[in-house]
Amino acid sequence: MLISGAKLLQKAHNGGYAVGAFNFNNMEIAQAIFEAADKNSSPIIVQCSEGAIKYAGADMLYAIVKTLSDKYPHIPVALNLDHGTSFESCVYAIRHGFTSVMIDASHHSFEENLAITKEVVKVAHAADVGVEAELGRLMGIEDNIVVEGKNASLVDPDEAQKFVKESGVDYLAPAIGTSHGAFKFKGEPKLEFELLKEVKKRAGIPLVLHGASSIPDDVRASFENTGGDLKGSKGVPANFLELAIKGGINKVNTDTDLRIAFMAQVRKVVKEQPSEIDPRNYFKPARAAVVAMLTERMKVLGSAGKI
Repeated sequence: MLISGAKLLQKAHNGGYAVGAFNFNNMEIAQAIFEAADKNSSPIIVQCSEGAIKYAGADMLYAIVKTLSDKYPHIPVALNLDHGTSFESCVYAIRHGFTSVMIDASHHSFEENLAITKEVVKVAHAADVGVEAELGRLMGIEDNIVVEGKNASLVDPDEAQKFVKESGVDYLAPAIGTSHGAFKFKGEPKLEFELLKEVKKRAGIPLVLHGASSIPDDVRASFENTGGDLKGSKGVPANFLELAIKGGINKVNTDTDLRIAFMAQVRKVVKEQPSEIDPRNYFKPARAAVVAMLTERMKVLGSAGKI
């Protein structure tokens, strides 16, 4: 059942758990997300970036999600635009059936970010669509946009309180030390949990953790055993995700883990069955691997059994 992201995350906020927001850009990954949600009785957010929309088309992505939500009507699901970079991009997604949009104007000044977000909120709320915004900037790569360390910054709790009050945003992504992509940390992982708790207290709304892929050992091994190279990448450990949820996170974005799990199995078939030409025989084991990975993630997030 497609519902507003605001409604879905308010329930998680009240219940003290997090909902996984899983990126997709093809049918098979979307199927895996819904299958895992059904298997674990978990609400879900499925999301796609502007790059995914450019690749597959907003109509096609919406149709996939709508078809799957009709197949699994008992699953609460929101379709989210991930990292919408402009007011126009968010409006485009709303017009194409998205029930949640993220306006990421964090690269602008605080005042301009606030002004743009207020305009998106005005339009989105009229259509019963939830709105996410971001304060601070994460390092890493998102849709081929590179943010280097010198341009990254952590959230300011005072700004978060003012931003939420004046913008009317439904959920907020505070930068607390994660980064996009597979290469999140040098040395030991470090997240600013005390900063997160302060933002939660000041904001009083659902919070979002971006750059939250964990790169589990079994997923890493599957990829590397078929010749893949993750170049020593480090994700956010599961226990860090649990601490983040205790600190107030209610939406956990995950993209890299799905890609690695999926492609590890594709690579395995390529390696073991070099004469295979049927795409279904590549994608069926890949889809199953994503379901297995998401099953573990939903348990960590506390969303399993919440339907």
